[in-house]
Amino acid sequence: MSKKKSILLQGSILATAGVISRIIGLLYQSPLTAIIGDEGNGYYSTAYYIYSIVLLISSYSIPSAMSKIISQRLAVHEYRNAQRIFHCALIYVCIVGGIGSLFVFFGAGFLVDGYSVPVLRVFAPIIFIFGPLGVLRGYFQAHRTMIPTSVSQLLEQFLNAFVSVGAAALLVGVAVSKSNDPSVRAMYGAMGSALGTGSGVVIALLFMLLVYNINREAIKRKVIHDHHEDLQYKEIFKLIIMIVTPFILSTFIYNFSTTLNSTLFSKIMTYGRGIPHNEVVTRFGVFSRKAMVITNFPIAIASAAAATIMPNISTLYARKDFEGTSRLLYKVNRIIMMIAIPSAVGLFSLSQPIIMLLFPQKVTLAEAGFLMQLLAITVVFYSLSTVSNAILQGIGRVNAPVINAAIALVIQTFVLVPLLYFTNLGNMALAIVTIVYSLLMCVLNDMSIRKVIDVHYDWKKVYLVPTIVSAVMGIAAFIVYKLMSFLIGKIISRDYFINLFSVAIAIFVATLVYAVGMVRSKGVTEDDLSSFGMGRKIAGILKKIHIMK
Repeated sequence: MSKKKSILLQGSILATAGVISRIIGLLYQSPLTAIIGDEGNGYYSTAYYIYSIVLLISSYSIPSAMSKIISQRLAVHEYRNAQRIFHCALIYVCIVGGIGSLFVFFGAGFLVDGYSVPVLRVFAPIIFIFGPLGVLRGYFQAHRTMIPTSVSQLLEQFLNAFVSVGAAALLVGVAVSKSNDPSVRAMYGAMGSALGTGSGVVIALLFMLLVYNINREAIKRKVIHDHHEDLQYKEIFKLIIMIVTPFILSTFIYNFSTTLNSTLFSKIMTYGRGIPHNEVVTRFGVFSRKAMVITNFPIAIASAAAATIMPNISTLYARKDFEGTSRLLYKVNRIIMMIAIPSAVGLFSLSQPIIMLLFPQKVTLAEAGFLMQLLAITVVFYSLSTVSNAILQGIGRVNAPVINAAIALVIQTFVLVPLLYFTNLGNMALAIVTIVYSLLMCVLNDMSIRKVIDVHYDWKKVYLVPTIVSAVMGIAAFIVYKLMSFLIGKIISRDYFINLFSVAIAIFVATLVYAVGMVRSKGVTEDDLSSFGMGRKIAGILKKIHIMK
């Protein structure tokens, strides 16, 4: 296998594992929400956003950074130095992760309010545990194998799902026996869900340690036969800090908007508007763990679809093949739009049915459905901005995404504060500023790319055709859903199953309408489909049924 194909294959493995993990993460939300409710989701989300930001600073960027540092040494066969970097990285994350864990545990009362405090304290030890896991993942990625990382991600998500639901049910049962307060039960349920997150990280770490132990003798043999000059530990730690810092800064600012919005929403609505804290938390739970979590899923799929092409961008740019880079960027954006636009339209046209499918609580069904309709457009913007972030990093413009994210963050904050103070939009204000932020990131990143590379887009093929075909698809999906709901309702009395079968049929028809529409309008060609893993087989099937010529 050539080096190019090997990189693409490894990227595909990691991307596929990421998508499967997202699917698992989405599916277990329904039984979990049934146990802990929207209020419990609110306590969990409020604590989780703070935890994730501290994790980003202390450990989350470590795999990418370690992969870059260690792979540079392995490329010139400096196996002993690679191992010394690995050991120093472990020391680094243990120190930083330990500080982060203590800060979150003892500072929880300052960072969040009310019943989110004990939930955040459950998250605190996970920050320390995640550090060594990140180093091990980066270590094996540097050795050009994504399989250990991919398997560990799947194990992490499987155990997370199982323990989250089980521990939440168990702790809610304990809370019921001790208190009649629904907020206390919601808090205990959220703590159970946080335990699930921790158990997933622990099992992933144990798996990665097992893989390392299996490979230890082979690693030792390479180190023993290496006669390169040793790097000094002081030099290694300086190298780690210099490489890790840009990764942390970029990831931190890009992801900080959700945490900032969560904090502002909680503080302003509780203390500025005088709304009961449990009500504020419930409204935030509907936004973050229902509408937001569903719209995040197609963004992950779109990003994964482009992941197999992305490694070539830095290679072409390094060779100063700017025309080739431009062509590849155009191709990536076409693929992204072919996935993101119909996903956004589908989520808009079937918002309430999809919400009901995963979260059948009727009290907040209309609210969550409307929020998801607002957020649907962010699927397009976030898909483009996520990929453009990677493109800018691939062509060496690592500071551009950081600056763009900071600008977008400031603007969206100036929009959010008055919306919360002077309107009654509530959690709809969060949806509005999410649109603003994602749009700004999309536009600013595109401007940064165009300063370096002259990218020529066929706007008709990239945006117009997918939008028109998707609009037809969305109308067809809505009509089919309504028709099937009426017909199936004559046979089945249970609302959930009426919705389930109607949604399944509507999605099937929508997929067919979109596929036929894109092929017939020349919006997608056989060459485009070949960019996907199963693309050639799909093209073959379309030819057999005379949709594609």
